[in-house]
Amino acid sequence: MANNSMQEAKGKVQDAAAKTGEAAKSLTGELTDKARDVASDLTDAARSAGRAAGKTAEHAVTSAGQGLESLGDRVREYGPNKGMLGQATETVASSLHQGGEYIEQKGISGMAGDLTEMIKKNPIPALLLGIGVGFVLARLTSSRS
Repeated sequence: MANNSMQEAKGKVQDAAAKTGEAAKSLTGELTDKARDVASDLTDAARSAGRAAGKTAEHAVTSAGQGLESLGDRVREYGPNKGMLGQATETVASSLHQGGEYIEQKGISGMAGDLTEMIKKNPIPALLLGIGVGFVLARLTSSRS
């Protein structure tokens, strides 16, 4: 009879182990699905944030362009308009206005494309300018003991 009780207990333990294993597999599947959902949500949120940052940057560039145009108009309006200073005022005002229009029309991507084209057409001066800027930045950021 003790042997029979042992067999019953062994059977119950095996059944419980099988049920526990099935529950673990089910839970693992549910956790995997939940992790995929969370990862997908995070990816979507990151994409949305990236798009929003891009729009904000484009808006800032457009605003900067408009500001330069406005500054050019003010220089023209309040600066001297006769003689050598008048010519200088007109040159500065025109340059500011044209620069503002360029920035406003091209935006970040257009300016980056123009910069890329300029570097392709003039690689050596661009390289030398990059080295010079790097040298100046290194000097400005290095700590002096």
